[in-house]
Amino acid sequence: MPALADSQRVALARTLVIEPDILFADEPTGSLDAANGRAVIDLMFELNRASGATLVLMTHDMELAQRCDAILTLEAGRLV
Repeated sequence: MPALADSQRVALARTLVIEPDILFADEPTGSLDAANGRAVIDLMFELNRASGATLVLMTHDMELAQRCDAILTLEAGRLV
């Protein structure tokens, strides 16, 4: 899976080059093993801090969600 992790890192870097105000990431570690998932997430948070962009993560991983400034939950199609 290292090639997949590398491609996700490249995609993240490419996205941040255009300096977006908001970065959306839907299950960014869903297809990665634990070690590569942590590396991609660490990079995502590091680049987020450096760029000042808002990072919106969609995840089922509560450990990852706990690293965020705010957690919103979707229940039965409603944001709670």
